[in-house]
Amino acid sequence: MRISDTVKLVLLGSVVTTGVALQSDAQGRPKMRKHTATEAQELDLVPAQVAIQGNSVKLRATSDAVKIRANGIPDHAVGQFPNRGNPHAIKSQNYRFSTDTDQLPRVAKAFGLAGLFGVAVNGVPFDPGAAEFWKGNRQSGWQYEALGGAVTLGLDQNYAHVQPSGAYHYHGMPWGLMQQVGWSADKASPLIGYAADGFPIYAITAKVNGRVQEMTSSYKLKSGNRPGAAAPGGRYDGAFVQDYQYRAGSGTLDECNGAQVTTAEYPDGTYAYFLSQEFPVVPRCLKGQADSSFAKRRG
Repeated sequence: MRISDTVKLVLLGSVVTTGVALQSDAQGRPKMRKHTATEAQELDLVPAQVAIQGNSVKLRATSDAVKIRANGIPDHAVGQFPNRGNPHAIKSQNYRFSTDTDQLPRVAKAFGLAGLFGVAVNGVPFDPGAAEFWKGNRQSGWQYEALGGAVTLGLDQNYAHVQPSGAYHYHGMPWGLMQQVGWSADKASPLIGYAADGFPIYAITAKVNGRVQEMTSSYKLKSGNRPGAAAPGGRYDGAFVQDYQYRAGSGTLDECNGAQVTTAEYPDGTYAYFLSQEFPVVPRCLKGQADSSFAKRRG
């Protein structure tokens, strides 16, 4: 699953301006839907042509901590919400994120659906997992991949949509934000955000040994077919998170889509996470201890 070049270059063009009423947040959990789809589909992304106002973010980064206060309103055009695949309107949130930046990368730990992966520099969270499971059963061991297309989620061209609480969040590559920060394929990525454990987040490219290169995922689709019977059948095609497996060394990134790099913000080097062109796009595990401020709030 590679991001479409047409989406990479999308210009937001003419836009419709809409205001957003400021409301307090309560991240609700969606009701569990029962799905039996087993085939990945091409994503039908909602055009990002709605200009949204009211972005507020205060970011303070020091040598040992990052503090972010934000309302979660994006600073770029978005899709129309509500839409056919997502019935929720964007509402202002009351985010207060704080995390240490002096950790060392350790054993990978999945954060699942209980926590956010991180937050972008514009104050919008990265929340890659979808609360959608085979036949609506969380215990089935088969979670639908948000970017796999088997389940319609109403994602816009920033690979984002809206929770019942009104929280706009990224499941994939936030192209609108990347345009805003000046990302370019021939340059090392600018800072995109911070993960819940304090390590920085970049997108796709980095300078390695003096040359800009693409940082690539080490996850690959499994071969053959799913087990069927009590589990979904059909071939491993990316409809489910479990269709993929980590193959160390098959890409430049580790199991958490991270690598040791030197960047403009960290000239002496740092462990950093990368948004990748292929699955998982947004990392699904952390190498450090997540701060509790990134735990999802329930309404």
